[in-house]
Amino acid sequence: MFKHILVPTDGSALSGDTVKKAVAFARETGAKISFFYARPDYPVAFYGEGALIDPTTPEKFAEMADKQAQEILSAAQAQASAAGVACAASAATSDVPFQAIIDAAAASGCDLIFMASHGRRGLSGLLLGSETQKVLTHSKIPVLVYR
Repeated sequence: MFKHILVPTDGSALSGDTVKKAVAFARETGAKISFFYARPDYPVAFYGEGALIDPTTPEKFAEMADKQAQEILSAAQAQASAAGVACAASAATSDVPFQAIIDAAAASGCDLIFMASHGRRGLSGLLLGSETQKVLTHSKIPVLVYR
């Protein structure tokens, strides 16, 4: 059925559980996995009266984001490898994570996006929004949501 699964991960506990479930799912179906991490872009600081000054340079921020992405993706790849699931990993810098996820799935030729949901409902879900909800709304690739 599904042969290539994109699994976005952010290093959170919920995302870690999702990686485990995605690896088990891929193993059962014989699919390969592409893990993906959407790195944050350097935050634009506004200077003026009362503004906080961030001593981190854009280069240092990018270096820290790359290191974090590498650690998160390496941990996910280790789980897949231990289970005998073929995998790859990639990361991209984006201020719009849901679009980066959709773009990564298309670029990798994935036929399924397997991702977590925090399960926010009602007003908090509406106000806070959800990257998962945005992926569901905009993706042409099927999305399996793990909660």
